[in-house]
Amino acid sequence: MTATPAWPAPVPPTYPAMDVVGRAARLREGLEEVGCEALLVNRLVNTRYLTGFTGSAGILVVTRDELVLVTDGRYRDQAEEQLAAAGVEAAKVEIGQTAAEQQELLTTATAGIGRLGLEAAHVSWSAQRRYAEDWFPDAELVATEGLVERLRQHKDTGELARLAAAAALADSALATVRPRLGEGPTEAEIALELDSEVRRLGADGASFETIVASGPNAAKPHARPGGRRIEEGDLVVIDFGALVEGYHSDMTRTTIIGSPSPTQQRMLDVVAASQAAGVAAVVAGTGCVDVDHACRGVIDDAGWEAAFLHGTGHGVGLDIHEDPRVGRSSTANLEVGHVVTVEPGVYLPEHGGVRIEDTVVVTATGSRLLTHAPKEPNLP
Repeated sequence: MTATPAWPAPVPPTYPAMDVVGRAARLREGLEEVGCEALLVNRLVNTRYLTGFTGSAGILVVTRDELVLVTDGRYRDQAEEQLAAAGVEAAKVEIGQTAAEQQELLTTATAGIGRLGLEAAHVSWSAQRRYAEDWFPDAELVATEGLVERLRQHKDTGELARLAAAAALADSALATVRPRLGEGPTEAEIALELDSEVRRLGADGASFETIVASGPNAAKPHARPGGRRIEEGDLVVIDFGALVEGYHSDMTRTTIIGSPSPTQQRMLDVVAASQAAGVAAVVAGTGCVDVDHACRGVIDDAGWEAAFLHGTGHGVGLDIHEDPRVGRSSTANLEVGHVVTVEPGVYLPEHGGVRIEDTVVVTATGSRLLTHAPKEPNLP
């Protein structure tokens, strides 16, 4: 009897290396600016950024001389392997099986520290009290804001490659699934097909809960897909992304099923013009508020100021929503290496909604799109 040959496992793609090692050095410069000798990193995504560790539990101590990751026994081997793979071999991994053991390890790692920074946005009141009274009684605890997040805004070559790969997977998934919109599926069915397709193509998962909103639901910017069947005359807003090695993509396209009404056609035209104006404004040195103004001005001129219900965009990376924010109240300026979305929309309950979104990289010569799916609203 002839054995059935084993199919070879798919070979995962390789991407340029990320400069994980250099991140701690840049963080230490920020620590000096705020007068701290060390930082306690509670937020797991920030620990991942600094070390490559992807576990679900752990606290990182960054001092002037070392990195110490304290986690539990589930991650004994994984932590060592991931830190080595990221090139952070000099970091220490300490395993505490109980909360008391982990506390002792952290207290030891911070011995002699006079001013210990905390990630203020990610530490609860009760945790801060524990730290002050029991864990680090000899240190002055200092509230810090965004020390790691500011570093994360500037993507290196390896990060950009992963973001581009995630965007390309989403482009391909949409190309496969979009023709189904004309067959009368439910919103939930299309969302499930998109999520399945990005995984089939090689993504680690969806970036966030996929939005498929049709007809009156399309006038709700963050509608959840449900049992409504997509039908003739609907505007259908699809907002989704793929996840590759922790990095997210984000894209929105709007499709009209059949022929648009005059108002729907005008909505499509105005939002397309608004989004193009916003993308053109994404240049290093430009204020994020100016990108918002470029989009909003087109929609305001059309008389739909009150129908643009959200900000124009946000940063994308290890979080689906991160700095810099692109909106009316933003004070940030775009810099080379920033990755932001541009996603204006118009939402009219009696007609539906239209949103178009691209993810855009700020470059030394302007910007470039990561998302390339066609924006033509009509089905072929």
